[in-house]
Amino acid sequence: MHTASQAQQQVRLIVLLGVLVAFGPLSIDMYLPALPAIAADLAAPVARIQLTIGSFLAGFCGGMLLYGPLSDRYGRRPVLLTGLSLYVLASLACAAAQTAEQLIALRVLQAMGGGAATVMARAIVRDAFPLSEASHVLTLMQQITMIAPLLAPLLGGWLLLLAGWRSLFLLLALLGAVSLALVVWQLPESHPPSARSDITLGKAFRAYGHLLQHLPTMGYSLALGLSFGAMFAYITGSPFVYIQYFGVAAQHYGYLFGLNIVAIVLFSQLNRHLLRRHAIDSLLQWQCGVVAVAGLALWLLGAHSLWLTVLPLLFSVGMTGSIGPNAMARLLQLHADRAGAVMALAVSGQFGCGMLASALVASLFDGSPRAMCLLVMACGVAAWLSLQLIRFSRKPT
Repeated sequence: MHTASQAQQQVRLIVLLGVLVAFGPLSIDMYLPALPAIAADLAAPVARIQLTIGSFLAGFCGGMLLYGPLSDRYGRRPVLLTGLSLYVLASLACAAAQTAEQLIALRVLQAMGGGAATVMARAIVRDAFPLSEASHVLTLMQQITMIAPLLAPLLGGWLLLLAGWRSLFLLLALLGAVSLALVVWQLPESHPPSARSDITLGKAFRAYGHLLQHLPTMGYSLALGLSFGAMFAYITGSPFVYIQYFGVAAQHYGYLFGLNIVAIVLFSQLNRHLLRRHAIDSLLQWQCGVVAVAGLALWLLGAHSLWLTVLPLLFSVGMTGSIGPNAMARLLQLHADRAGAVMALAVSGQFGCGMLASALVASLFDGSPRAMCLLVMACGVAAWLSLQLIRFSRKPT
């Protein structure tokens, strides 16, 4: 009975952590179908409204770099509660924005709040589960998290049609408030004072310097970040490529977007089975190779038809659901005593690459799929190359 009760508690914890990780994709994917409508309503150029994605990623990166060391020093719970409270307030403010500039700035604050949920959930994995189970737990969380971006564009498209784009941010505020209540009532502190008694705040922040000098850490982090950059090149460019270039109806955009989420879930499930028989490093080499090849196929074929764009993206975007958990598990194994800092560095780098890819797609966008295809390809190839840093670091000198 005690074992069954423990198993139920672990399942509830994994579900809650998966929900917390979902704040990032949910806050982006739900309003993607509304980007053209927001640009028209606020009388702003398309490129400026696309910057609301980049500004969100900037806030996400900055917030996570702050939260990681703070949580190593002061605990996960106070950081998480503060971040979720900021998220709710900023989401309400986004719903009331009157100009593109206001929306861009408020999205930074919204992201800084949501970043606490994303990085704390992964740090709590280190606190609550054995390191040998980290990749499996992170993969399960990934699968739970993918429910949000699978439904978000569909919900966003129909909610846009029925109630306008501002209703999307009101719904995000409501979801943030519900999550805040769940954390208050259901999530105890996982990083007790006894585990952080010898960590000063200065020492916690100095951990970044040690991590940045460690070549395998940079290899895993870059593979994680660049594969994520390929996905955000797609996220930024696809609403305009699909809706404006290929003529897909805004309320149907979510169906095409959902195909990629299904691919992420399927590849994640495959990853769980492969982890039983193969080393994580071998799987990462193969998975990043798939992203690189799919990116090259997209670059060569993507502009010719809708389905020649959609099909390579199923592999390029879908594989991120496996690369992320595997790379993060290896980072936690390498730096078990700095879980907050290493997760903050990895996830902020992940969203930093996403921000850069998003900004480049927005600046290079010419009405065709070319900019999106170029960035997806470049990020995929660079992700595979970054793993070679790890091989290089292991060679005898």
